[in-house]
Amino acid sequence: MDRYPRDMRGYGAETPDPKWPGGARIAVQFVVNYEEGGENCLLHGDAASEAFLSEIVGAAAWEGQRHWNMESIYEYGARAGFWRLHRMFTGAGIKPTVYGVATALARSPEQVAAMIEADWEIASHGLKWVEHKDMPEEEERAQIAEAIRLHTEVTGRPPEGWYTGRSSMNTVRLAAETGQLAYVSDTYDDDLPYWLKVAERDQLIIPYTLDANDMRFATAQGFNTGDHFFAYLKDAFDALYAEGLAGAPKMMSVGLHCRLVGRPGRIMGLKRFLDYIAGFEGVWCPRRIDIARHWAKTHPPVSRPEPHKMDRAGFVETFGGIFEHSPWIAERAHALELGPAHDSAIGLHNALARMFRSASRDERLGVLTAHPDLAGKLAAAKRLTADSTAEQASAGLDALTDDERTAFTEMNDAYVAKHGFPFIIAVRDHDKAGILNAFRRRVDNDTETEFTEACKQVERIALLRLKEKLP
Repeated sequence: MDRYPRDMRGYGAETPDPKWPGGARIAVQFVVNYEEGGENCLLHGDAASEAFLSEIVGAAAWEGQRHWNMESIYEYGARAGFWRLHRMFTGAGIKPTVYGVATALARSPEQVAAMIEADWEIASHGLKWVEHKDMPEEEERAQIAEAIRLHTEVTGRPPEGWYTGRSSMNTVRLAAETGQLAYVSDTYDDDLPYWLKVAERDQLIIPYTLDANDMRFATAQGFNTGDHFFAYLKDAFDALYAEGLAGAPKMMSVGLHCRLVGRPGRIMGLKRFLDYIAGFEGVWCPRRIDIARHWAKTHPPVSRPEPHKMDRAGFVETFGGIFEHSPWIAERAHALELGPAHDSAIGLHNALARMFRSASRDERLGVLTAHPDLAGKLAAAKRLTADSTAEQASAGLDALTDDERTAFTEMNDAYVAKHGFPFIIAVRDHDKAGILNAFRRRVDNDTETEFTEACKQVERIALLRLKEKLP
């Protein structure tokens, strides 16, 4: 059994209505990353200096040495940049979420007091602002626990949200396993929150952003001026606001860093954006915890079938009849590389149809001949499968007049005599008159044309059956 863990489907073509408070058309959420004092530094017990997200182009980690310039740049974020952002947000009446590195918060008591007084949410940004990709799982688990402990000690309450940022493949799972977090944000995969099953726990995920993020002031392909930052944020807002007007509201995350956008040459780009969105109706600017509470109340987790997690016996028992009397199709599909994308009707149909299409002609002919005649003897004897019974009844084929029954019998006999398999049509797509017209039109086709059409109809029937079982 080959399983692909990544979810490439998400909400699919139609996203849910988040029902933002007050009928808002967009939720614009600001994050202030507070990392200053938690970065790599020999003073913090690290092996080298920091090399990430600073003004120093091409910065490298200095092994065994402190880096005065790097430390000074980070200190600017705490000493000046934070207060500039604090004045701007409090003046605008907006409460952001702080991603606070626990050790950084512990080294900045006055900034923490200002966050608390302004009622900003302080979520956890991990214990230290360091890479986790090579960190052993047990060490990362211990650091998460210590981050929560220290965060609680410093701020007076435990964090309700989590974002590591420089994460490992284990981070989301380990954070969820604590059972203490209302949301985790170490993903960038959607414009809306969603529920993720971690073991037996439903963990709310509120995706974050690396594009509408001032970190691009410090990357090669990024923003050079405040105007660049404003233009990007404006375009993102305009696109999402238009979707909200069209009935599909979304969430926009804006990522900020005290030492980056907190510089005077950049801060006005953020101010222009705040002024811009203030001119629109239906804009909600919540903290991330506000989004989490709203989502949990309005869109609680719902248990859904997960075919890709089923064992072979359960999978075949559940889906073996999707193609009429042909469980071998489900047996073969179960061995494919299935994943979350196959947990929808369309996704699973693709897997089953692949096995049908790749089967030999004789095998596909066997599927066609497994289908009953429309309104034929099996129907009269009530020996159809439950699916076929419901399908034929949906088109009124269980209530024919004597003349209609005679017509169907004669056409069934003529069609099978000519082509060697029953006339197949997805009856749920038609009424009785439409089926009779299709019967008369198709009976004179050549057999190869009808074989192709019958296979197409078999796939259509399978899809309609799956839509009754899956989202």
